[in-house]
Amino acid sequence: MIHPVREGRMGARPADARLEEAAGLARALDLEVRERQVIVLRKLTPATLFGKGKVEEIAALVEIEGLDVVIIDDALSPIQQRNLEKAWKAKVIDRTGLILEIFARRARTREGRLQVELARLTYERSRLVRTWTHLERQRGGFGVMGGPGETQIETDRRLIAEKIGKLKHELSEVRRTRTLQRSARKRAPAPTVALVGYTNAGKSTLFNRLTGAGVMAKDMLFATLDPTLRSLKLPDGRSAVLSDTVGFISDLPHELVEAFRATLEEVSEADVVLHVRDIASDESAAQADDVREVLSRLEVELDDSRILEVWNKADLVSEADRADLVGYAERARPPAVLVSSVSGEGVADLLAAIAQRVDESPPLDVTTAAGDGAAVAWLYQHGRVLTRDDAEDGTVRFSVSLSEQALGRFEQMFPAAALSR
Repeated sequence: MIHPVREGRMGARPADARLEEAAGLARALDLEVRERQVIVLRKLTPATLFGKGKVEEIAALVEIEGLDVVIIDDALSPIQQRNLEKAWKAKVIDRTGLILEIFARRARTREGRLQVELARLTYERSRLVRTWTHLERQRGGFGVMGGPGETQIETDRRLIAEKIGKLKHELSEVRRTRTLQRSARKRAPAPTVALVGYTNAGKSTLFNRLTGAGVMAKDMLFATLDPTLRSLKLPDGRSAVLSDTVGFISDLPHELVEAFRATLEEVSEADVVLHVRDIASDESAAQADDVREVLSRLEVELDDSRILEVWNKADLVSEADRADLVGYAERARPPAVLVSSVSGEGVADLLAAIAQRVDESPPLDVTTAAGDGAAVAWLYQHGRVLTRDDAEDGTVRFSVSLSEQALGRFEQMFPAAALSR
């Protein structure tokens, strides 16, 4: 495992932390990490990335240790990857290839598999360099066996391009279906809440805590990939839809960002976005910046009115630090709530904060007959009842917050109710 660092460009995060994260990615593929190195590059060598002496040094290490795979925690050009494999006589994987392999293993739904396959083919298309010994003209003539004198590399590129086109078409159909489903949810007066965060920040554990779902949650990078939606009960009795999305990571491959664009549209359409952070990690601030950077690349514009930061893993923070964090959370912008998805600490405060966030309009006065139980129950289920006044004339007056969709639905279902601002 090698993490290259350009001299004079150490970055915002320590090299050792980046190396440990890369080792975590390798362990997610059940690889045994025997050697770890941070290598400072005084200058870049176009052919091999590393200088000749360092290449020879690593070649000797690979031979002595009997290593099968060398992982470079950086992006390699196709030529660099080929040359290093020849020099080291071992398989060489760069950061993009490593993450793609994890995604390929973890995707379960049809959409997830399509997205990963599209990303993989887009990546492999750039890997088609002259590594074959059979690149002389392979085929000729007419028909489907290739054009006149088509070389093998040209054939492979054409086949990959055709597969990419087919996958994009299938994903467009999935995207259309998802858009229809999202439109149907909008017609129902239920607010939507989306979880985003750095991988292994505890999103899936929090998702399970809030909804009672059984989503896999492990101390592992990219433990879950496929988006999941569940019903969420708010403190005032209303229902919301909670969406769990794929975790982000620094230097997330461009191919994956593009492939998962449709999935992450759930974030841009959500009424409230919960940005889950591992507040016990020394890298919490840098990881938060990485999440915002990926969202920016996806052109997802989030203003503070929709974001609620969830400072997770409070159970791993000392009592002294926790007292300070509570104060910081109260003053934070966007607002933050300190929670532990494992112990449940702070979850009630989080639900209350979500309920407050989804109130999109000023309170509305609603007057209905006390005997109209359906209307009364509907208001409690789909709105936030602030006050209730049971009058002697048999009517009930509510002060209630309703979203625009919920208000329109209520007016259609209960035209006899009196409404006023």
